[in-house]
Amino acid sequence: MHFLKKIVNFYIFSNIHVALAGFSLTKITLYKFGIYDNLTPIFVGLSIVISYNFIRFLEIKIDRLNWFKSWFFEHKYYLLLLSVLSAFLLGYITFFSSFNLNSIVILFPFAFMTVFYVVPLFKSEKDEISFRNFPAIKIVSIAISWAGVTVFFPLYEANFDFNFDVYNEFLQRFLILIAITIPFDIRDVTIDPKTLRTIPQVLGVQKSKIVGYGLLLIAVLLEFLKENFSISEMYVLVIVSVVIALFLRFSSPKKTRYYTSFWVEAIPIVWLVLIVLFLKN
Repeated sequence: MHFLKKIVNFYIFSNIHVALAGFSLTKITLYKFGIYDNLTPIFVGLSIVISYNFIRFLEIKIDRLNWFKSWFFEHKYYLLLLSVLSAFLLGYITFFSSFNLNSIVILFPFAFMTVFYVVPLFKSEKDEISFRNFPAIKIVSIAISWAGVTVFFPLYEANFDFNFDVYNEFLQRFLILIAITIPFDIRDVTIDPKTLRTIPQVLGVQKSKIVGYGLLLIAVLLEFLKENFSISEMYVLVIVSVVIALFLRFSSPKKTRYYTSFWVEAIPIVWLVLIVLFLKN
């Protein structure tokens, strides 16, 4: 049992799980727009492994994530090996496959937001300014970055002409990602610095959940505006929104990290499975 827990912890804390979530969200976008043979989801997943482990290292270096520090250094060589292998595969996809190298340009603004979520834009002896430290910007920057990388990037790489449905999908994804992120902020409401002014810190836990429900409802309603409306995709979106709403309902600062870091982050994976099943039918 102890060995199994170690495997699960490595799977979660090495960011493999979140990478699969990023892979799934990217694959969902491509499926929705009729693109099936594409390496971009793998590109996104590998990029997440590398970037998130690098960000974790930076946060530990500046005395954040103290709860995670001992585990990180205990497994540092495994994490380094995982990151090196991911970088090697990423390089192969980028330079030795049919990957559209010009599409990397669209990643720059989202990569900028991701890096400076942790790395200070400006720093003095007393203060540091990063996206993380702007009131209420933390959750918005995360949602914009993930929506951009998993919607705009794969479609741009596939030379898909951006139309109303693409921008609508981006907005839906942005709203859903905020709703998915709220349980994380609820979990950390008592330990996050007050200067972050996250949604639960400003509104309280219960009102934050109501905000999440409202965002999910808007995302579902936006589905009706799509030019290529699909009843199957609507069913899947409703199911996924209900699942997210349930996780919101039972979120609290007392929940373990497994509740958010494993179960909540598994939602995109479940979403992809549902999309595949419904498309087959």
